[in-house]
Amino acid sequence: MANALRKLDMIDVGPVFTQKDADALNARFAGVETLPMLRAVFAEGMLGKTAVVSSFGTESAVLLHLVAAADPSIPVIFVDTLKMFPETLAYRDRLVAAFGIENSWTVEPDALALAAQDEKGLRWSYDPDGCCAIRKVEPLARAKAGLDSWISGRKAFQSSTRQNIARFENEDCRLKVNPLGDWVKADLDAYFDEHALPRHPLEADGYPSIGCQPCTSKVQPGEDPRAGRWRGWDKVECGIHEPAKPGEDPIF
Repeated sequence: MANALRKLDMIDVGPVFTQKDADALNARFAGVETLPMLRAVFAEGMLGKTAVVSSFGTESAVLLHLVAAADPSIPVIFVDTLKMFPETLAYRDRLVAAFGIENSWTVEPDALALAAQDEKGLRWSYDPDGCCAIRKVEPLARAKAGLDSWISGRKAFQSSTRQNIARFENEDCRLKVNPLGDWVKADLDAYFDEHALPRHPLEADGYPSIGCQPCTSKVQPGEDPRAGRWRGWDKVECGIHEPAKPGEDPIF
């Protein structure tokens, strides 16, 4: 695990992680609870320059609370697509203040790209993949450009497309960390209750998974928690969790 554990102050260009590094970290932290794991990787500099990427959705408070407990200086990145629910923006501000998060970033779509490719703001209605590429994937790619790793809130139970999520993954020579990958809904609910965490204001209205306002609908009992995302489209992810194919532009 030489790449993951080497002293970061000896590196000029930042660590380049490999699948071997991810495998070694998964082995080291097998069976270790989430908070001690986070404290260790932050204290020992195992992740290099890192940040949390948060949607400030219905489950986001758990990861943000854990990260802030481990190290409140870890940056938190929020992509404001300019199509968010106002409730999500208010929830973001509430959690940042409540948890003492010291470094909160908000990134937005490029204004020139919006003018050229989504002038009327309706691309979501006929090309949701293209809309996500402009409004979410590209801004996040810019925000991650200087990072050695990033921390995701993905969990295996959320969708059939998110099964078998490892805690540490290699993503184009950058580590992707999924601290809650093996958590289930009952674990999240118990953590919310134990720490009296505030809930997203839309959750009680039938929104277990919340993205942009035009592409998020209520979920009926028994449906997949993410069934309300892009309803009616053959689409289950925005693109930020999908690695680029060989020869393909990693942003679009």
